[in-house]
Amino acid sequence: MSLAFAETPAACPASRPSFSAADAAAVAAVDARRGRVPARLSLRHAGERDLAIAWELAGPDDAPVVIAAGGISAHRHVVSSETFPEAGWWEGQNGAGLDLRRVRVLAIDWLGADGALDAVIDSADQADALAAVLDALGIARVAAFLGSSYGAMVGLQFAARHPRRVGRLLAISGAHRAHPFASAWRALQRQAVALGQLQCDEAQGLALARQLAMLSYRTPEEFAERFDDAPAVAHGRVRVAAEDYLEHCAAAWVARTSPTAFLRLSESIDLHRVDPAAVAVPTTVVAIEEDRLVPQADLAALAAALPQGALRVLRSKVGHDAFLVETAAIAALVKDTLDSAALDACGGAA
Repeated sequence: MSLAFAETPAACPASRPSFSAADAAAVAAVDARRGRVPARLSLRHAGERDLAIAWELAGPDDAPVVIAAGGISAHRHVVSSETFPEAGWWEGQNGAGLDLRRVRVLAIDWLGADGALDAVIDSADQADALAAVLDALGIARVAAFLGSSYGAMVGLQFAARHPRRVGRLLAISGAHRAHPFASAWRALQRQAVALGQLQCDEAQGLALARQLAMLSYRTPEEFAERFDDAPAVAHGRVRVAAEDYLEHCAAAWVARTSPTAFLRLSESIDLHRVDPAAVAVPTTVVAIEEDRLVPQADLAALAAALPQGALRVLRSKVGHDAFLVETAAIAALVKDTLDSAALDACGGAA
């Protein structure tokens, strides 16, 4: 049975409702459930594998389903709910772009995220894992796929490989292939992890890799504004203002990520390739003008090559991490995508 917006009478609104404090409280009271789907997947580069795919589904049982997928550090817990009250990785969109009274949000833990799958992982494998979860949950079709960064890459693969199962795609800061400069950046991060492993200090290698990654997620403009204090001399060495921030980010990452997981998911970004012509789903491509990791030119080329593509460009001093930080601008894009999906399901123009 298709769970498109047409199945919910409230999905054809005459206007977009405002969101109040009472609405936020109602969203927080929404139930969610989690589980694991055993699946035998044919991985593109690693052959047949028996896997367990962890998922979470939040929202009313009778609401249409949307998939939300973020970067390689994202996971199945997208936003908080009464069942799982801890903040999700996209908590800023809880009640902003995502109204859990009207949609159900589905997400998975990425294949390889627990470090147990030490094999080459393709973005197409992640798309197939999502399809396997939909099968297990009895969901024939989702209204929209909301993808950011690596999640946008997986969304493009999902739309190309499973076009009948998704109504609309929002692809934020993720293109049809990795940019060569960004791939070189990630290759150095993986070498930092490898060096740490050779020195029997995996944590330090992974921490250094994460700090290098943070420099690609953010911008020189943001660092100039936040870390303009003069360097200090302490214990016979010079320490610059940004080091505390970078080390804090690295410590949090190392505490929850294994080196194997980082290496395999980092590789997966660089391995990603999809033919835009194969993505027939109506797609909004979002570029961040200041993003140094996924250049605007690549996303403009993607949007132009898509059969039903549109380009939106945002400005943000944080660069690639805008999908996590620019709450209002991203919420507007999410709402537009869900409104368009509702119109499609109600007989409006695609």
